[in-house]
Amino acid sequence: MVLRFHFHPRNHLRGLLIYAAGDTAAALLLHQFSVGRLLGMALVGGLLYSLEVPAYFSWIDRQVPPAPGLKRRLGRAALSLLYFNPLWIARHMLFIQLFSGHADQISTGLLAVALRSFLLNVPVSFAANYLIQNHIPPRRRFLASALFSGLMAVYYALSATWLK
Repeated sequence: MVLRFHFHPRNHLRGLLIYAAGDTAAALLLHQFSVGRLLGMALVGGLLYSLEVPAYFSWIDRQVPPAPGLKRRLGRAALSLLYFNPLWIARHMLFIQLFSGHADQISTGLLAVALRSFLLNVPVSFAANYLIQNHIPPRRRFLASALFSGLMAVYYALSATWLK
């Protein structure tokens, strides 16, 4: 798999703001807000996710070009779900722990929590990714995905607490 990364300032700003907002909402709900976490997750959203998510979505477009037909549409959604897999979730949780100053809590246990979180979330994520991959124009997919991920950031943060 070859991903092609493209610099788009608007995506970086959107990633920075949306991922930071979603994680901040989760942190506030859990009474775990910290400026370090806010800044760290903003950087992850603005620098990492804003590059890799659009690159992966472009890869999906090259593998399964948008076209009519349920099989193709389900395939596009499945490929998107494969990207946002338990390892991605565990990495996201790792970032949360790291930027919260809890590096001592980073362990392989995050993988188990991420797997449970992923499995409980599959129906919602599959439906959302189906819509994003098949009904949102390519130039708006990162925005739609980031907004959904912002909502999921709340779920992942709560999962890290509830599913331990």
